[in-house]
Amino acid sequence: MICKRFVRRNTGVYAVLKTSLYLPKYLFMKYRELGKTAQKLSAIGLGCMGMNHGYGKADDDESIATLNLSLELGINFWDTADIYANGKNEELVARVLRPNRDKVFIATKFGFRQKEDGGKAMPGAPGSFFDGSPAYIKVAVEKSLKRLGIETIDLYYAHRIDPNVPVEEMVGAMARLVDEGKVRYLGLSEASAASIRRAYAVHPIAALQSEYSLLTRDLEAGILPVCRELGVSLVPFSPLSRGLITNTIKIDDIPGDDFRKTLPRFSDENKDNNEKLAQAFAGIAEEKSCTAAQLAIAWVLAQGQDIIPIPGTKKTKYLRENAAAVDIDLSAGDLLAIQTVIDQYPLTGSRYGEGAMKLVNN
Repeated sequence: MICKRFVRRNTGVYAVLKTSLYLPKYLFMKYRELGKTAQKLSAIGLGCMGMNHGYGKADDDESIATLNLSLELGINFWDTADIYANGKNEELVARVLRPNRDKVFIATKFGFRQKEDGGKAMPGAPGSFFDGSPAYIKVAVEKSLKRLGIETIDLYYAHRIDPNVPVEEMVGAMARLVDEGKVRYLGLSEASAASIRRAYAVHPIAALQSEYSLLTRDLEAGILPVCRELGVSLVPFSPLSRGLITNTIKIDDIPGDDFRKTLPRFSDENKDNNEKLAQAFAGIAEEKSCTAAQLAIAWVLAQGQDIIPIPGTKKTKYLRENAAAVDIDLSAGDLLAIQTVIDQYPLTGSRYGEGAMKLVNN
């Protein structure tokens, strides 16, 4: 066991961890409020996508162990989606979710579909399209509820904004799910400031899930201020820049079945810049006696109490490492040193290819 024991208290969960250079002996999970809901979620959530989707070979046993460990560490916020492994990600998560329903705040997403002639239901993938129609929402929620084996989804996201369906119609259909007791709170993903405002006028939006990290900060200019004005939490996915910032991967060694092979940041064009950036960033982490992953998560956490990142992992050792980031405090000097390194290596490349970027910030 990684976590030998834990004690629940009114303010959180203490976990006694195996110690190493980068792990404290005791971990005290911290909690943040989701939007205006009064729901207290672990300051670091768990992104479940990579357990059996997009990042090479799956290991269900290790994933199940990771989900169980998250509960021991006080991580109560899990994120999945119906497109991940064509629904099998929801089914995998359900194996631990169902017997621990009162301990988990579960979020899932709808919208990406696969055309009948084939292809993958992924952003920008051939044969894939987004469907935010009220008719499809009714179908999608029932399938997710069945796969998850629960009666109510805690947080239900529109995975993107459908350019062919008015935001008001889509969110109106989502709001009816709340009235029916099938969903508790609503969220959007990769939406623009204008879309967030239009959606919020129909029904309160609890969270915006978008990519946000040291290397992806475009939403700081307009989207994040609107979220803060309306009281919408930001839930960053890929706070580790798909693992790039951790300095633990070599771009040339990424296997062919890993979807990062399709992303510009992992292309030959940007490889030299990004590997040098990761090495320099890891140097700052070493000075802080933490890993680069922990430092990157700590930076995201430091951007505001209304931000709840969901780093993804399918391994217990990385979950334990990620969770310990809640105890890292960054000084003004640390933040300056981090920004200086980022500025030295600006040619990181786009986070998505052209097709997928067309569905971002609509």
